[in-house]
This record gives sequence, structure tokens and C-alpha cells, in this order.
Amino acid sequence: MNSHIFDDVNVLQLSIHGELVGYLTGSKNGRNVLSFAETFKNNPERPTFSLITHPNFPNAKKLMAGPWARNQRLHPVLSNLLPEGTLRELIAQGLKVHVDNEFHILSYLGSDLPGAIEVKPMEPEDVPDYVLNTHGKARAVKFDSDVLSTSDRDSKFSLAGVQMKFSMREKDGRYNLFKGDELGDWIIKTPSTQHKFVPLNEYTAMSLAAMVGINIPEIKLVELNKLDNLPKINLPNEKHAFAIKRFDRTVNNAFSVEQIKTLRVHMEDFAQVLVKYPHEKYNSANYEVLGKVIYGFSGDGLADAQQLARRLLVNILLANGDAHLKNWSFLYPDKFSPRLSPAYDIVTTKVYIENESQYALNLGKTKDWYVVSMMHFKWWAEKSGIPWRAIKPHLDDTLLKARDLWPQALKSLPMDDTHKNVLKAHWHGLHNDFKIDAN
Repeated sequence: MNSHIFDDVNVLQLSIHGELVGYLTGSKNGRNVLSFAETFKNNPERPTFSLITHPNFPNAKKLMAGPWARNQRLHPVLSNLLPEGTLRELIAQGLKVHVDNEFHILSYLGSDLPGAIEVKPMEPEDVPDYVLNTHGKARAVKFDSDVLSTSDRDSKFSLAGVQMKFSMREKDGRYNLFKGDELGDWIIKTPSTQHKFVPLNEYTAMSLAAMVGINIPEIKLVELNKLDNLPKINLPNEKHAFAIKRFDRTVNNAFSVEQIKTLRVHMEDFAQVLVKYPHEKYNSANYEVLGKVIYGFSGDGLADAQQLARRLLVNILLANGDAHLKNWSFLYPDKFSPRLSPAYDIVTTKVYIENESQYALNLGKTKDWYVVSMMHFKWWAEKSGIPWRAIKPHLDDTLLKARDLWPQALKSLPMDDTHKNVLKAHWHGLHNDFKIDAN
């Protein structure tokens, strides 16, 4: 047996806000290992990579002491950076890798990930020796050219029949699929060939949410003919895409137009926060867990818990059954302390799922829209450790505004009329605590 056989590995350098986080190695057998840089681990003022690495998080030092190793799938903090569903399948198809080969998908998408993490393929000679030692006898090798090239992104897509979303850059009212090092500042969701008028639905639901005190980013309906450089995807006979401003991107305070630059703001969804894989987003936690984490770790725990309560109620009122772990996020505007991010992905899902009657996670031991009452919210607050007296006024205010504003506002919003009728019937079927008169 040859004792000098090496395991060939590719290596990625991970950074956040320009500061080295560590190195991610990927071997041909699917094993991947994240090794944190000593400079990052030993810096008490380091930017937050994930809540579980925050210096104030219990066991953070222990969690970062050794490498994070996984097979095929990346560690959940990294795995959740990648797209799901059809878009992921198309990227894997273009790279000619298995859909679960997350290392190479991350390598390809590393320049414009959610939040502030950047991932760059490394040349073998630049890899520190200690990183290779995590694999026993390992040797760094070059990446395939497909991973290193960003000039042929469009060719990595083929026909798709579902709603797709793209990070795009807006200029003079037009939206372009980003190229190379350009950062997208809008998420554009094209219409779906499976479900009718999803962009109109989401625009309406998000607009109604904003009326009752929900913090949302800027949103727009964009005509499809204003989207440039889209890959070749099937689109239905609809006129609009839904556009939502990326809250994980901001613009620097430039002295001139030439100096304006889009900057990254770090964020992570609650599947990352709770170290769960995307397939666990519906069944691995409840809204009490979200309440505890937000109230306990946010830079303004009470304000964010109050906003959380409003959103939980709004998701019930708007028949949004998809507020799973990945549809809640922490944002790190100061690079260090988490805050509840603006709301996103609020859609009246009931119009697409026949007889749908449940929201995504348990609240007060129930998921039933038509059973849940104010008492369930009181139980949720108490189990989350949040003072009920600080939550109840926000629920009352949300409900008062919804009853006062929504019935009239719905008439002029662009949701399909059939969908509006489903939503109004939903309002009538709710518990007496939450009913809304749509007349």
C-alpha cells in the first residue's frame, strides 16, 4: 500500500466584510471541512458570521474551536446560502454535478450570496498547510474552469416551469442580471407557470402588511419587458414580475456618482440561526423558539419581538401558510448585533392550495388558522419569555388597522379578483378574535 497517496481537495476562502473567516475544503468523496482562521476566532470584535459564532452566544468559542465537517451537504450555516428547488437543479445541471454537491454550487455562486459572506476559489499554492491537515494527507488542486468562470452564467440555465427569482441590478428603470463582480440590488421574481398571478398576489399581500405596521423593503411590480439578460425560461402570459429591494445590500455615502458602490449587509435566515437544513424548515421548530431567540439575542429584543408578533398575526390574517424558518431572518446592520430583518415572502398561499387551513409552524400548540385565538398568542408570548403586556397592544393595533384599512384597500390593489374573494372568505372564517368584515 502506497503511504504517499494524497486526497485531492479544492479549497475556498471565506470572508465577511473583507475579513478572513476561514477555509472550506472539498474532496472528491464529498467530504467538506470548514476551518476557522485563528485571526477570526481570536478577534473579540469580529463581524458576526452566524449567531452561533457571536462572542455572546453560549458555547460560541467551543463551536469554533474545531473544524465543521460534513459529507456532501455543507454545514447548515452555509447550505442555507444556496437556492432551493428548480433553480438549484438548473445550476447543478450546468455544472454537471449532483444537486447535493453543495461545495461546487457554493463555489460557483460565491460572489453574490445572501448577506455579506464572500466565497472565492483558491489557487493551490495559496492554501495554508494547516488547512490541508484537516484531511489527513491532502493536496490542494485547481478548480474546474466552470466554477471559476462567471462570464457564461446564462448558459447554465435551461427551461423551467415554476416561479424563478434572480438577483438583478436596477438602472434607469431597467433590471439586468448581474455579471461578474456586480452586486444585484433587487430580487426579481418572475411569474409562475404553475400558479397564476403570483407577483400580483405577493405585491398585494406585502402592501396590506405594510399598512398595519409591518416593516417591509421597497417593492414594485415590474413589466417583464424591462428585465434584461434573463436566461431562457418559460414564462406565462402575464405582464408583471415582483421586485423587492434587497435589504442585505446598501449604498455607500459617496462624494460623487462615480464613487457610488453597493455594499453587503450581513443576514442569515432562521434555518441558519437554528442550524437546520432547508428540508427541516417546516418541522424542526415552532414560533415560540423564534420568539425566545429574537427576544433573547436581538440588539433590541423587545421591539423585534413586538414586530414578530405583528407578523405572526398578519400571516394568519392573510392566509400565508409558508412562513417557515427560511422566511424569517436576522440582519446585522452594524456587522455585529442581530436585528429582525424586514418582512419578505408574504403571499396568500391559500389561493393556490385547496382547503389549506394551516400556517407553517406551531403557535400555541396549533397551526389551524380557524382555531387560533388571542389566547394562543398569550400562551406563545409566555412560553417565549416575552411580557404579554408588551405584546397585546401591538396585536390590538394590527387588528384595528387591518379591519379599518384592508377591505377598502383590497379593492384597488392588483390581486386577481378570484384570489380576492378567497381572501375575503378567509377573513370571515377566522376566530371571532380575528374576523374581518370585508363588506
